Amino acid sequence: MKIGVNTLFLIPGEVGGTETYLREILRELACSFPLTQVLLLTNRENDILFRNLFRSYPQFSFCSLPCTATNRYQRIILEQTLLPRYVARTDIDLLWSPGYTAPFFSYFPQVVTIHDMQYKRYPEDLTLLARLATDMLVRMAVHRCQKIIAVSEFSRQEIIRFTRASSDKVTVIPEAADQMYAERLSEAEIRKRLAPLIPPDRPYLLCVANTYPHKNVHTLIQAFGDILDRIPHDLILVGKPRLGEPLVQKAIEQLPQKGRFHRIDRVENDQLIALYQGAELFVFPSLYEGFGLPVLEAMMAGTPVVASQNGSIPEVGGECITYFDEKRRDDLPNKIQDLLHLSKNGRDHLIQKAYLHATSFSWKLTVQKTLACFQSLI
Repeated sequence: MKIGVNTLFLIPGEVGGTETYLREILRELACSFPLTQVLLLTNRENDILFRNLFRSYPQFSFCSLPCTATNRYQRIILEQTLLPRYVARTDIDLLWSPGYTAPFFSYFPQVVTIHDMQYKRYPEDLTLLARLATDMLVRMAVHRCQKIIAVSEFSRQEIIRFTRASSDKVTVIPEAADQMYAERLSEAEIRKRLAPLIPPDRPYLLCVANTYPHKNVHTLIQAFGDILDRIPHDLILVGKPRLGEPLVQKAIEQLPQKGRFHRIDRVENDQLIALYQGAELFVFPSLYEGFGLPVLEAMMAGTPVVASQNGSIPEVGGECITYFDEKRRDDLPNKIQDLLHLSKNGRDHLIQKAYLHATSFSWKLTVQKTLACFQSLI
């Protein structure tokens, strides 16, 4: 089987969990499924990245298109016009588009991964023009592709509801967290990796989220401000400014001790692992998630989690994390304090339970199910 992979949507470091999803699947394909051939259809921003990652694997080949994904509307046009012409000259069996949209015309069977319907539930995350374009392209992909992959049952139901896709066309294939998050670092190594990022030897709470409105980051900052005189912890936010940034900045301005809040726009993978493992608590206040990968990563890293009970988060966290009610202003700060005051035995039990749950997700299983989905069309 030879799979063409449409990566025109991907700008390295800019598309969050969708990039992690694609890179982890490709890495698992490279390491565990050498008989599956992969043609990566790349853009100007990601071509070098993918060649560096996979050029040593003989089953991988590359086709670079003259497409600049940072120009969103150029990318949309070229995905619908130039990409099909390039693909027509290849010998692939199937075209997979892992980033929501797919070409209308294709000589081959198509599969698309739609991670969520966030633009419908939280339209303020996008400009009006971007929202209209996204809706048209997602609906077109649903119509033209023979199979649709959803990353959770929650997302499956959202896709069916908002696009009227046939239920038997949408397959749930969950994401996973890499085992590297569970490989325990020494305290010295954690301090070394985090030294350039945060103040040394201070306990901290961690949140990983770009500041889209639905990520609800401002609520966490408000909750932190409510209790910072009762806890010794700092708050670390890893994430870039997005359309919800005005609310975040307003919440920061209201903090009585602004020096205890630290913002990191972007980190390397080894630093992110250290941040997860060094945190006393991971807090994820998001109101909408197609999967919620940071929750699973924190569970793998051995860090207790408090999160909202929205979207797919209960599918990921199960009974192994603590949930708060976002409608009650005092609930999040109370849940944070409850977890911080757990006994060592109570904390260890929670961590072990969460880790065992997290290991039930694996990228190898994700790839096996994905390949089975592809095979059903060939």
